[in-house]
Amino acid sequence: MTSNQAKDPAADTSRAGEPQTLGFLLLDNFTLISLASAIEPLRMANQLSGRELYRWYTLTQDGLPVRASDGLQVTPDASMHTPLSLEWVVVCGGVGPHHSVTREHVRWLQSQSRQLRRLGSVCTGSWALGQAGLLDHYETSVHWECLAAMQEAFPNVILTPHLFSIDRDRFTASGGTAPLDMMLNLIAHDYGRELSAGISEMFIYERVRNEQDQQRVPLKHVLGTTQPKLLEIVALMESNLEEPIELDELARYVDVSRRQLERLFQRYLLCSPSRYYLKLRLVRARQLLKQTPLSIIEIASVCGFVSTPHFSKCYREYFGVPPRNERLGGVERQGNNPKSPPLLRQWGNASTAREPSSGAQQALANAQGEPTFASVLLLN
Repeated sequence: MTSNQAKDPAADTSRAGEPQTLGFLLLDNFTLISLASAIEPLRMANQLSGRELYRWYTLTQDGLPVRASDGLQVTPDASMHTPLSLEWVVVCGGVGPHHSVTREHVRWLQSQSRQLRRLGSVCTGSWALGQAGLLDHYETSVHWECLAAMQEAFPNVILTPHLFSIDRDRFTASGGTAPLDMMLNLIAHDYGRELSAGISEMFIYERVRNEQDQQRVPLKHVLGTTQPKLLEIVALMESNLEEPIELDELARYVDVSRRQLERLFQRYLLCSPSRYYLKLRLVRARQLLKQTPLSIIEIASVCGFVSTPHFSKCYREYFGVPPRNERLGGVERQGNNPKSPPLLRQWGNASTAREPSSGAQQALANAQGEPTFASVLLLN
């Protein structure tokens, strides 16, 4: 997220009570779990609020059924050329996006950008937006399997290992369940944290991850088999977080000099060995803070820090929030973060006679018999 953005005009969510309308463009071999992870929070937002906050359509290039990567065939609501009053367009990718994206997809996405749609993607759908030139100079998330290929194909895209990225009017999620976290963050921004928390409770989802959470990209995928010594060193680091091994000793373990060790890390991991080791320990500490009742003193100890003040200082410098606030849910960081998402919204009439009926409306009607219907009161 860039920090030089104007105040978010989407903060006012009371505009005529109209639903926000999304179009999910399904590419061949898209991943069904990513699509579901993106749509289900919208359905539950409608159910818990008792209002149609969101409406969505599934789209394909020609309006014909398309197969997901698991072989299931999905019949879309419409062709992408159907005139719809969309505010968001989300590209759903999966296996082999470079084979699935057509020139027609690219031209259509470019036309959506000219109409000031908010553009997003899940899984490898970022490839389509990148190919259309719509992610240049935007922070972008994509499934880790596609990171290296996208870096090579689209050098002007700012790729990150984060689970999801929200940068101005672009929002991209890496895949799997990451779209769920992205949508919950977007919903929290638009309609409040109470609604987002209610949705996560309904889905038995213990912790909503934020933009600082990263994909765990297997190092073997990043390095291949070309650097066995570096892989061995990192494995030693990961196995010795409570009692960190001195760098000279690590170098001796794999029969390289200290200088060679430092060169390997700078060349392939873009940081010093000590910085990488510190990152491993802090990431482990964050997991323990979020997932265990261990005290901060205990966590500092098991992650190899000599004192709690030193641990707190390192943690705050790296994550931007002290350990205590992290455990409380990062409220202070969320309130003071200058990079909070400026989620642009273009409001319009979401209902026209030309539009097909939306499954969202039927889902909301079905939900009226649920005990949770309208269980979260919105203040707007």
